[in-house]
Amino acid sequence: MIPTLQFPVHTLDGRQLLPAGTRLDEAVMQEIAANSQAKRVPFQSLLGYRQIHGDLKIFLTTPPYHVIFGATGQQNFVWEQMLQVNIPVPCLKTLDYFRQYDFCTYRHILMVFALTTLLARDLAADCRDWLYGSFAGPTHDIGKICVPLEILLKTTPLTRLERRQLEHHSLAGYVLLSHYLGNHNHFAARVARDHHERKNGSGYPRGIRDIDPMIEIIMVCDIYDALVSERPYRSGGYDNRTALEEITRLAKKGEISWNLVKALIARNRQVRFDADNLLISEEKRGTPPERSTYGILLDDDQETEN
Repeated sequence: MIPTLQFPVHTLDGRQLLPAGTRLDEAVMQEIAANSQAKRVPFQSLLGYRQIHGDLKIFLTTPPYHVIFGATGQQNFVWEQMLQVNIPVPCLKTLDYFRQYDFCTYRHILMVFALTTLLARDLAADCRDWLYGSFAGPTHDIGKICVPLEILLKTTPLTRLERRQLEHHSLAGYVLLSHYLGNHNHFAARVARDHHERKNGSGYPRGIRDIDPMIEIIMVCDIYDALVSERPYRSGGYDNRTALEEITRLAKKGEISWNLVKALIARNRQVRFDADNLLISEEKRGTPPERSTYGILLDDDQETEN
């Protein structure tokens, strides 16, 4: 399936790359890559950029990540991998944007990056795959710069139009990274496009079932952090047990792979367990946040009270 843009794609400074209605076929994406800034865009160390190192140190020590990264050597491994990651400067500037205007997204991007780096060590075939995952982690949501802030920060239910605008971030990120990297087949560009796909075909934007295993690792890290983090549309983050129960439910539905669920649960145990032999409890004892508007959609002519 070749997706079509429902909304325009623009850079952080407002320059339009593609208009709404563009079909993202091979010819269009090759043109985006050929006309890219790849030869002119400088790269810079992610950890060396402004406050990122200090912010990450704080994020890694807050629940539930204090357990996941608390074992001996875990943080050292993550720091070592992160130090090797250089990011296009325009992508770093989007982190500045989110840090100022949408801190939840800023924190989320960095924590998906860190968790992916750790889980990839457990699940990926070789070190190069780990670094691929690390590079893609801090760029997977870059397309959210094309989503109005009033939608990203909205506390009441989204309209159907607003939901489509929010989902637009996956294709927008694909176009932006293809442009900055000069390659629409680059792993980071494909992650931006595919990190909301699901193995049973229920995801977006293409509804595919055949998902790259490394992209699936990032996909599960994205789901997990979205659950345990504060979000504008609910009263608080999921407690860790409830988040892991929700991840387990998604695996039962065929949306994600069981090996990823087991690896994530193993990393949440104080004592390191062998993920392959991990037994997952069927008992449900978690309690989701009291208030959540996630998944509630209004018709476009409806209004809600704040």
